[in-house]
Amino acid sequence: MTHPQTEIPAPADAAEVASARSVRVMLVDDSLVVRSILERIVEQRPELKICASVASAHEALAYLACEPVDVVVLDIEMPGMNGIAALPHILERAQGARVLILSSNCIEGGPAAIEALALGASDTLAKPGSGSFSGHFADVLTDRILTLGQQPLAVPVLRAMPPAAVKSAPALDGLHPAECIAVAASTGGIPAFANFLTHLDPRVTAPILLTQHLPDAFMEFYARQIAMMTTRTVCVAKAGMAVERDHVYLAPGDAHLRVVEGVRGPEIALDRHPVENGCCPSADPMLDSVAAHYGKGGVAVVLSGMGRDGALGAARLKAAGGTVFAQAPESCVIWGMPGAVSKTGIAAATLNPDAIALMLGSLAGGRKP
Repeated sequence: MTHPQTEIPAPADAAEVASARSVRVMLVDDSLVVRSILERIVEQRPELKICASVASAHEALAYLACEPVDVVVLDIEMPGMNGIAALPHILERAQGARVLILSSNCIEGGPAAIEALALGASDTLAKPGSGSFSGHFADVLTDRILTLGQQPLAVPVLRAMPPAAVKSAPALDGLHPAECIAVAASTGGIPAFANFLTHLDPRVTAPILLTQHLPDAFMEFYARQIAMMTTRTVCVAKAGMAVERDHVYLAPGDAHLRVVEGVRGPEIALDRHPVENGCCPSADPMLDSVAAHYGKGGVAVVLSGMGRDGALGAARLKAAGGTVFAQAPESCVIWGMPGAVSKTGIAAATLNPDAIALMLGSLAGGRKP
């Protein structure tokens, strides 16, 4: 509903609120009732502003061709072009906007949520049942929109981005060859890891350990998605597995992934003790174990994510002689985890995921003889 303009000057506090209303939100849902409820919820936060509320992906694309948006709240089940089919087009047209998938299909363990994240969505949230939109859900929804909307503009990270300029290259000459690559990721990490993995030279055979913040029920589906991107063997880590070259090991959603010395060499251990940052799985125990087992042969890659998980473990790896890379802010959905590493000065380079992969490929010791 559009309200008529008045000529009465706004008081100072109202002007401050108006200036704070900087996150532009588009709602895309075929249900008028749902859109009306979401409009009321979102507009309760003075920092958020509904700039468009449309019933189809086609209407969303038409609007994005003309107007800027910070966050798109997108349903999956819609007539015509559904949300999953529309997502790549919306990301391309939206010029850096974040997409939050809000759908009843995005229940914990639902493959639709992982598919959306893999295609570039920044976050997913399950749409509640009728009558359950207020209270806790409203707080979670607006908090997530605000967090995504206040981040610097993103760039699409699933496509092959031009490698970032490697300004730190002279300092990398003395790096030890990679014996194990440990990757930490959270919000925005799924497309970032896809970009990293698809640009990694196949002759780089060091095992890859991945801690991605996701519920346990998602992990098997996510492992199958990763397997379609690589010739490496991909699996959800189980205790006692041998850590082998040309393998990718995912931390399960309910335990930290560690490397320990087994009877026949390095093997997987799972740890469920609480950690300081509260994450489970947490990247800190993984990186700590890589530091202890591989020392200067360990490599940490810290990708997009909220918070500071991985910062402590990366510092321990650096102290053990290993190498730390952080994702550059321009390609992150959220520059929290990589920013926490980069700002401490322990990263050998802060680059886009594809450039990190290319740099690892350039290390002669990371290649087969």
